[in-house]
Amino acid sequence: MDQHHFFAVVSRMKYIERWALMRNSRNENLSEHSLEVAMIAHALCVIGNIRYGKHLNAEQAAVIALYHDSGEIITGDMPTPVKYFSERLYDAYKQVESGAEERLLKQLPDDLREYYRDYISSAAELHNALYPYVKAADKLSALIKCVEEESAGNTEFKTAYRTTLTSLEVMAEKMPEVRDFMDEFLPSYGKTLDELLDPEGE
Repeated sequence: MDQHHFFAVVSRMKYIERWALMRNSRNENLSEHSLEVAMIAHALCVIGNIRYGKHLNAEQAAVIALYHDSGEIITGDMPTPVKYFSERLYDAYKQVESGAEERLLKQLPDDLREYYRDYISSAAELHNALYPYVKAADKLSALIKCVEEESAGNTEFKTAYRTTLTSLEVMAEKMPEVRDFMDEFLPSYGKTLDELLDPEGE
């Protein structure tokens, strides 16, 4: 039986560090980020279903989120200011990203490849209604990183915090789930474990 390298390659997400241009009090790798985005995307869909009568597949959103940056195993994490420096540069990056995703998909057996395409290919964003929830979760994860860095006394993330918060405020206008998460869950980040587990100080 042929050997396939897909999952061995994906496991290397833990070696890809994020926020490369920033001074970090604690480095964050792509594997950690993907797990957090998956949990938040799942939560946003659950909130949408329970509170707003939507019919979102929360489990599928979580899996999309797990793989949403998998192409960066090959390309590395391109910093946002560089990626969006110009339209021409962004278009070139998207071509590189698409090529990386295809290269990753080729590590799968032929009979599994098309199944995983909708989870890995960024082109799937155009026809999958769950992608806005993954994108919102990605932004929330970035905002959480900014909060945690600020709580650690690192002022390096001030601008990133403002920019990310502005983007989320725009998203929240169309997605009440985002507003609910920000109001109910976001304030807990940056607190100590004692504060989280014993909020009354008992």
